Amino acid sequence: MTDLLWPGDHRAGLIFSDDAYLAAMLRVESAWLGALVESGIAPAAARADLSAAVSATDVEAVAVAAEAAGNPVPGLLDLLRERTGGEPARWLHRGLTSQDVIDTALMLCLRDALDRIDSEMRSQIKRLALLADTYRDSPMLARTLAQPALPTTVGMKFGQWLNGLLDAADCVRALPELPVQAGGATGTMAAATELSGSPVAAGDLSRQLADTLGLANSRPWHTTRSIISRAGDALVTCCDAWGHIANDVSAGSRPEIGELAEGRGGGSSTMPHKSNPVLSVLIRRAALVAPAQAAALHTASAASVDERADGGWHAEWATLRTLGRHAVVAAAQTTALLSGLTVDTDRAAANLADAGDLLGEQRAMAELTGSTARPDYSGAAGHLIDAALRRAHHLLEET
Repeated sequence: MTDLLWPGDHRAGLIFSDDAYLAAMLRVESAWLGALVESGIAPAAARADLSAAVSATDVEAVAVAAEAAGNPVPGLLDLLRERTGGEPARWLHRGLTSQDVIDTALMLCLRDALDRIDSEMRSQIKRLALLADTYRDSPMLARTLAQPALPTTVGMKFGQWLNGLLDAADCVRALPELPVQAGGATGTMAAATELSGSPVAAGDLSRQLADTLGLANSRPWHTTRSIISRAGDALVTCCDAWGHIANDVSAGSRPEIGELAEGRGGGSSTMPHKSNPVLSVLIRRAALVAPAQAAALHTASAASVDERADGGWHAEWATLRTLGRHAVVAAAQTTALLSGLTVDTDRAAANLADAGDLLGEQRAMAELTGSTARPDYSGAAGHLIDAALRRAHHLLEET
């Protein structure tokens, strides 16, 4: 899957693509069919691996059919019943509703996106921990409101980036285990209870579905959408952290500053002398649009009504998919950016020297306490770097 208007989209591969989502819906239907057989509700002949019945070539047909029903499940079921026949066709989808399949398939695709992001962030954390330690004592000019402020170190800047990544990683790890959805037509599990004979047995079907798919068993959440909005918030927090890094690299790579540079800058179609910070620009792009996408997920959640939302639920699907893919792309691009990042410590030191006298505040503090201001003042930068490194090592060891 590629997108001409989202350069780098190929980095996400099949994650949250139409093909992946179709395959996820097939996994849900197959797993539920298996649960019906395992529980003794459906005969053994009803068991079927549905993955071979429908392929990526059917995406267009399922998508077109989705307009009539408002979602892609009925069209998919028509194809499956036509191509499987017999007991599998008779028992297919019994006890489920379209929302169960759509929501559970969304969770499967979201899990793939989060797993990829976790892997990328671990690589980024390792890289930034190394950079922060390597450049902990390299002098650098700190800037506030785009103006010279105080002396700092290159390692301190990297330590701040690292803390942002660790905060984002904490948000991702704080997400609950992604749940299945098996509530039936109105979220009461009525059909599953009728099929199985009791509410407890209906709950066992949900548990079997969860176990087969590697998701968490859950009460129905048809119009309780916090898992979607929380996941969106976590993805945005990741994009925030990556955007901060990209912003600093882009600013630091300006010729008049020249302290940071991407390993391989991008060219221009008309200006051969340019070396644009392309990765930084593309990462910043993702960070700029992600908050609005998460806001749309919250708006959709707030629009929940009755036992199935009339539009709010539908607004989640493509929004979550887009946000998930964009975050995966930004994650991969940030890993590439950090892997190739170069630091010009001589230029950083020169910029600090050219800023002139920055220690007026420190002299005032020294006079107040009767001490002597240090000429290379960088405060508690070393201790703060060490704290960030300890936090990074703890996360890496824990996971």
